[in-house]
Parts: sequence; structure tokens; C-alpha cells
Amino acid sequence: VAPATEDINTQLSAFFKDYDDQEIAESPLSKAYRGIRDADYGKWNDASEAAEVKQYERGQAAVAKMEADFDESQLSESSQLSYRLFQARAERSSKSFPFRRNSYIFDQMNGAQSQIPAFMINIHRVANKADAEAYVSRLGAAGDLIETLVVQSAERADDGIIVPDWVFPYVINDAKNVISGAPFEKGKDSPIYADLKKKVGALDISEAEKADLIARGGAALTGRLKPSYQKLIAEMERQQSMAVDGDGIWRFKDGAAYYTERLNNYTTTNLTADEVHQIGLENVARIHGLMRKIMADVGFTGSLQDFFQHLRAGDEFFYKTREAYLADVDIKLAAMEAKLPEFFNTLPKAPLVIKPVEAFREKSAGKAFYNSPAPDGSRPGTYYVNLYNLRSMSKTELEALAYHEGLPGHHLQRSIQTELGDLPPFRRFGGWTAYTEGWGLYSEELGKDMGFYEDPYSDFGRLGMELWRACRLVVDTGIHHKRWSREESIQYLTDNTPNPEGDIRKAIERYIVYPGQATAYMIGKLKILELRSKAQKALGDKFNMGGFHDVILKSGPVPLNIMEERVDAWIASTL
Repeated sequence: VAPATEDINTQLSAFFKDYDDQEIAESPLSKAYRGIRDADYGKWNDASEAAEVKQYERGQAAVAKMEADFDESQLSESSQLSYRLFQARAERSSKSFPFRRNSYIFDQMNGAQSQIPAFMINIHRVANKADAEAYVSRLGAAGDLIETLVVQSAERADDGIIVPDWVFPYVINDAKNVISGAPFEKGKDSPIYADLKKKVGALDISEAEKADLIARGGAALTGRLKPSYQKLIAEMERQQSMAVDGDGIWRFKDGAAYYTERLNNYTTTNLTADEVHQIGLENVARIHGLMRKIMADVGFTGSLQDFFQHLRAGDEFFYKTREAYLADVDIKLAAMEAKLPEFFNTLPKAPLVIKPVEAFREKSAGKAFYNSPAPDGSRPGTYYVNLYNLRSMSKTELEALAYHEGLPGHHLQRSIQTELGDLPPFRRFGGWTAYTEGWGLYSEELGKDMGFYEDPYSDFGRLGMELWRACRLVVDTGIHHKRWSREESIQYLTDNTPNPEGDIRKAIERYIVYPGQATAYMIGKLKILELRSKAQKALGDKFNMGGFHDVILKSGPVPLNIMEERVDAWIASTL
């Protein structure tokens, strides 16, 4: 007979599995990201508010059932952590739920206008005719999805939840890009039509079947997708005519409470906006001091601002071609990969690929981002780098950016998370921004500890990226709490960072539509470094970097207070 403790842990695992099964049954997109292809492979998620309310209610009911059915004290250590994380997830959800209509549906960072083609091209795989049929079905169904969201966007705008006026040209331009070219009009194939042709063309089916699939896909694009995109463009033009002054969410009727919730959500702390702002100012001053040392080392005379201008203007700090940029990323990541076993006990199994951001979205997309691998191995981890404007991608930052998005950053952390096969799905596929982005930023500095950044300009680039995240604490709270304008915020970054003007503008525009998110990076990184320092002091010779990294990584993402408890327990057990 199995011991009771083992039995209750198995029951809890089954409970989490049942909950996850319910959740993904409602989410065709989640299935696709996980590599599951079934009868829903040709569908989109239900984007209605009713579906959102139901999902919230399912989560709250599930946590109540867990608390009623399971005695936390009887669970194993791993199960107790899952229990607490499930509670924390539900609490976060209950705090954000009252503000669910405050988010923007279409902006330059998010929205179906660019997510639909990105999903079809990058996630919807076609291995056989059934997958291709599902692709055609999804193209046809995308029209209804867009129109549902257009109605919601209109309702929110009429209620004062409206993006600033400068956002509209981005959204309209992205929407027009999707419905430009064949089959919508004469010219070269649109990105989505080219993707359909390529995927169908690679199948082992007759030419007649291929032609039929492509024809029906083209008909779905012109007959259903195009009219819905035209409605989206018309609605964005309507809203643009009624946009109001002000960039921060303080404009909303419940803006102050909403921003407090966003900060708590993203940092997993109770820090106030003023406290976050102050932490930012202190770290900006600290990093400026370290930068002045490098400036002296390379023999530059003049002020720090003069050095920033030198780095922005000097041709020697930028690549001439995309190919040269990508080749150097490969070199840096290969050297990093060879060194990982000295600092990590656990390494990812999934491969990493590096891709430039696709042309249809490169103008509005961020400078770099990462997509997790599929758990079944059917899709690698992907580091996307935006090479639309090579003058926005300084050579000095290449190394730190590759470590953040690739190794030992997001690829290592998120692959390990996905590969934690014995953990509940909500832990393998969920996240806490302060943990995930804190790890990404910590990885940049870890590269220094591992002996990289041999070029002082590259080390300056690392500091520049850390400075960038410190400045985020200042400008995010500046915009949404202190009522700074877009222009004031751009000026702050111009005065305090070496980043080029295009980079600065794009970043401020991101923080405006994504309130609070940008604060998670630095808050998370500072906590990981604080905990590492605490462990090194407490353990002395017994401290082991691989062991410390296992404590952080093998739980999957956790709020920062739980991370601290885990490190404290590791210290106590290692002494």
C-alpha cells in the first residue's frame, strides 16, 4: 500500500492535470503552442468577455476546491509549493479582474492585427493535409475574431479606455500590411499567403490537392479576413479622431488603483510607485558611476553624455549588414554554451535558433524577444532579433542582448521550465514577470561573472542595458504616476542613457501601452543578486553556483517572496 502522503500528492497532481485539461480545452491557441493538434487545430480562442469571465470563475472555483479537498500540511515539499503557487495565481487573478476592461485591445505592441499572421507563420505547423485544412479554416475564422475584438475596442474607447493618438498610425499600418499584396491585390504575395503556399507546397499530396487548398486559403483571405481588417482600420480611424491628451493610465477613471495593481502584479511586491521610482533613481546613479570608470579606461575625455553621443553617432558601433550581426550572435552564443556546465547543473534539452523578426511586423515589434520551445520537441526555442534598423542595434549591446534572450537567459530558463515534466502544467507553462525577466537581466550580469565581455565597449553595452532597466523604473512610474508626457520621458532617457533616438522613442511608447510591465526586470534581477549574495555570505566555501541556480530554476517561475523562502531553505539545508 502506498503511503498516504504519496497518495495525496498523486491526487493533487491529478487535480492540477484536470484543471489544465479544462483550460486548454477552451484554448485552441494554447494547444497549438504546446504542439497539440486535434479537432480544434483550425480554431481561435473565444475572445468574448463572457469567455473571459468564465475562465476567471473556473480559476477561483478550482482554488476553492483545492483548499477544501487537500490539507496543505499533509503534502510533500514540492506539492506544497504547487499548492501555494496555485493560490498566488488565483489571488493575482482576483486583483486584476476588476480592471479587465482597462487594457488596450489594439496597440503597437499587442493585438490580433499582428498576432494573427505571426501565429499562422510561426506556430501553426503543417505536416499533413489535415493540418493544411486547419490552416485554411483558421484563416476563415480569423475574421470573426477580429470583429469581436473591434466591437470590444469601440466599447472601451467610448468608456475612456483609448490609446494615445500616436498609437493609431502603427496599428493602422500593421493592419494594412497584412492585407497588402496577393491575393488581396496585384503584387507579390502577402506574408500570410506566401506562408500558406510554402507550407502546402511542401506536403506529399497531389498538385490538384495543393492547388485546391491554396485557392480556398486565398478565398478565405479575400472573402473573410480582408473585410474584417477593413472594419478594424475604420474603427481605429474613428477612435483616432476622439483621442485625448495624456499618455499615462492616470487618465482612466480608476487609473491610480489600476496602476497600483499593475505594479504589484508585475513585481510580485507591494512596492509603491514612489518607492519604485526611487529605486530607479538610485540605480541610475550607481550605474553611471561604473560607466565613468570604463570611459576613463578607454581614454575618452568629456562628459558621460558626450560619451553617449559618441556611441550613438560612431559608425564603428553599428553593423553594416544583417548577416554580420547574426554571425556575431552565433559566435557569442556558441562560446557561452561551451561555458555553461561550469555554472549550471541543469541545462536545456531544446535547441535554440536565432531568427530576424519577419518583415510584416519588424517596424512595430520590439528589438528582441524569445518564444519558448514546444514541450514535445516539435519547435525549438527561438531568439528573435529585430534588424529593421541596424542603427538601433548597437554592437556594444549585442553580447548582453544574446545572453538575455538566449543563453543563459530566457532560452535556458524557459526550456528548463518546460522540461520539468513532473510539475503541474500551470507551473511548466505559466509565469511571473519579475522572475522570468529578472532572470533574463540577471543573465546579462552573470555573463560578466563567467568571464565574458572582454571588450570594454561590450561591457559598457552590458551596463547600458542594465541602466536601461533602471531608467524604466523611473519613466514607467513617471508616465503612469507622476503624469510625465511621452516627450518628457523620451528626454529623460536621452539624457541618461547611450541608446539611439529610435530605440528610446520605441521604448517609451511600449511603456505607455504596457503599464508596470517594464518595472519587473530590475526588481526581479536585484532580488536574485541579493539572494545570491546572501547565500555566498552564509555558505562561504560551501556555496556552489550550480546549486544556487538549481534552486532558482527548478521550481519554475515563482513570486519573489517564495523565491526568497526557497533560497533561505537551501542555505539552511546546506550549512
